Amino acid sequence: MQRDPIKLKWLFLGSLITNTGISFIWPLTTIYMHEYLHESLTVAGIVLLINSVFTIIGNYLGGWLFDHWKPYPTILIGILTATISAGLLIFWHGWPTYAILLIVLGLGNGMVATCINSIATLIRSKQPSYVFNVLYFTSNLGLVFGSLIVGYVLPLGIEYIFTIAFGMFIVFFIMAFLTFRGLDKSKQSVRKGKVLADDNTQTREKLPIALLLLTLFVAWIAYEQWQSNISAYMLHLGMNVKLYSYLWTVNAALIVLVQPFLTHFDDYLLQHLRGRLYTGFAFFCSSFLILIFARQFIWFVLGMTVLTIGEIIAFPAVSTFVNERASFKEKGRYQAMVTIAASAGRAVGPLIGALIIESFSYPILFIFCSVLIAIFTLFFVGFGFKKAQR
Repeated sequence: MQRDPIKLKWLFLGSLITNTGISFIWPLTTIYMHEYLHESLTVAGIVLLINSVFTIIGNYLGGWLFDHWKPYPTILIGILTATISAGLLIFWHGWPTYAILLIVLGLGNGMVATCINSIATLIRSKQPSYVFNVLYFTSNLGLVFGSLIVGYVLPLGIEYIFTIAFGMFIVFFIMAFLTFRGLDKSKQSVRKGKVLADDNTQTREKLPIALLLLTLFVAWIAYEQWQSNISAYMLHLGMNVKLYSYLWTVNAALIVLVQPFLTHFDDYLLQHLRGRLYTGFAFFCSSFLILIFARQFIWFVLGMTVLTIGEIIAFPAVSTFVNERASFKEKGRYQAMVTIAASAGRAVGPLIGALIIESFSYPILFIFCSVLIAIFTLFFVGFGFKKAQR
């Protein structure tokens, strides 16, 4: 049996550290720009959009360099870019320096996110599906840690937020520098063993991959409504911000409790991968149907519960499905497409939601999200059914 290029614990720890560091900075962007820098919400939204675009560029760049250059220096460059940006933010966080450094930080984080997923495809001791499941768990756990801690640190001063994030990125860089050294050698040896006889092998089944990525894209457009417009809807119904924050406590608790349970049944779920994806996106779709009738807080809790179960089932499975169908020489490229689809959905989701709300209403937005996910999921289901009939 071939050895793993790195120990799995280092990959999982790296995911936990980088996502915790990101969660110190990302959630504060709108609040900091509007309340501290006195910029308009429109300006803040434009900065977030540009940040998302550069994250997508980082996703693509990380995947391309992983395939065509070397994984080890690629992830180090990504971490170093994020580290330098966070370090500079400690001393220069006024306008427009803050926005510029935030955008550069997005570029670095985009590279790192794709590299982590691509490294998962090189692991031999565990099924890629198992690795993707645990990576999804660690990334969300990092976001939970960061979100919890930031509320206590922010009153001390924004400089402390950037200092902690900088420190975490430094730790990740040192860890990766010392423990990720075997990536290049491993990629070369696996390439020789798997694709030397057919070095021109291209990825097959591109249409189902494309349909799944489009479904992931629209799912993230819908998901972003929970992180943006639904908070305003709850306030409109007379609820407060504290109740809205409780929804994300429910989200985090379910991920921490349910994700390890699914990972335990990884072999079974891998054998029924398409069914897992269909089920996950069906839950996603249902969560927005629940919101159509939501007037009391308990309905929002129910909607968030159904949404979270859907994301736990579907999102890690997307990377597994794509990995199984991508040729070895294009693993990085296709994992980049997964992260790009998610980043693009996050980028345009709040804007699309706001336009629908302003033109129609919140219930129309929820119907739109549900129908959109259902349509693309049915396209993906239909292609799988047609192939099975052949």
